[in-house]
Amino acid sequence: MDRRWLIVADDLTGAADSAIAFAKRRLSAHVAWGEPRADAWADESAFAFDANTRQLEPGAAARRHRDILRRLFDPRAQVFKKIDSTLRGHPAEEIGAMQDVLAASTSRVRVIFTPAFPAGGRITRGGRVFVHGTPLEHTEFWDPARPAERADIVTLFESVGLQAHRVALETVRGDPARLRAALGQGRGGTVVCVCDAETEQDLDRIVEVGLEEPATFFAGSAGLVHSIARQASRGTVRRTVPVAHAVTNRGALLLVGSQAGPSRAALARLASLPGIHHVSVGADAADFGAMLPGLERAIEDGVDVVIDIAPPIDGPLVVSPQVVDSLAGRIAPLAKRTSGLMATGGDSAAALLTHCGVRGIRLIDELEPGTSLGITLGALTLPVITKSGGFGDAGSLQRITERLRFIRQTGTVA
Repeated sequence: MDRRWLIVADDLTGAADSAIAFAKRRLSAHVAWGEPRADAWADESAFAFDANTRQLEPGAAARRHRDILRRLFDPRAQVFKKIDSTLRGHPAEEIGAMQDVLAASTSRVRVIFTPAFPAGGRITRGGRVFVHGTPLEHTEFWDPARPAERADIVTLFESVGLQAHRVALETVRGDPARLRAALGQGRGGTVVCVCDAETEQDLDRIVEVGLEEPATFFAGSAGLVHSIARQASRGTVRRTVPVAHAVTNRGALLLVGSQAGPSRAALARLASLPGIHHVSVGADAADFGAMLPGLERAIEDGVDVVIDIAPPIDGPLVVSPQVVDSLAGRIAPLAKRTSGLMATGGDSAAALLTHCGVRGIRLIDELEPGTSLGITLGALTLPVITKSGGFGDAGSLQRITERLRFIRQTGTVA
């Protein structure tokens, strides 16, 4: 029997860009959110659930993860906790909560953790994260209100009462028996093994040894999931079939909710592309109703509409979930008229899709690291692309738009 994987993430784009590791290898995978239902993933190789806890308080985030795992847990499946590669949210508290649930079901559980995602420019060296060579605490992804010492991963775990020990890069790359012994310290679920990794080959070594024990609890970024999926793919017989969609002349809708630098740079280039109608909507969206008829006409004429959720000029860079949800509700009628959807930023994607009556995404292909393509499940059936806000370059949104245009012109999704 093929091994099945349950993935729990703290936002939608994270859930998608982890489970997509299986889908791109033609293993069945989908992502869901909202109310956790154990019967939602009976036939999947990988099922990723968005816990939507990035903006919660640490205690609430931990309780939410504990409840989700209890409701979705299947003793025949292996569990993965997807965390943000730059440690945003509450990774230590959430891993601790899930560790408690798993330890109650088996005394053999061990915890292996690394946030490294080499394809996205994130590595783990000396128990710390580096983003394109820069220490995490000196990048835009680090909250200045957060104590700088928590950029040390062992310290981060210890700050919430968990024991952790670092597995150095030389151990990861050395004798497998030595790595096996180092990871054995996590047996029993009492110690988190924090592994250095700078390449995909490093992650492969960690996964290969970790999978020797079925009760291993892996936690990390999408980079670690890709290594797991590579190894899972070798022994899997069942594969998914190519997917097609109806040809149409209607334009697509792209919602840019992330305020991260890579998304902003990509938006600037996309706005100058022919066949694009770009509008920037403030947090109050006071004039969106007046814009809507013109946007609907653009979609009908085959123009791609880009809606940029802009934060207040003198306010925080992060738009509140309440504001995002309110805006998504007003945008949803337009989304239902399009040939395809794209959203960057987990909160934006989840809010828009929920208001459209979508309950999940059947994942199909990975366009690039952090960018996943699928088909919506529920009241609406459309190609949809989700993009993690902190990944990509200035050309990312242009490439996404070109892919959506190819799908609607040819009917070929993947």
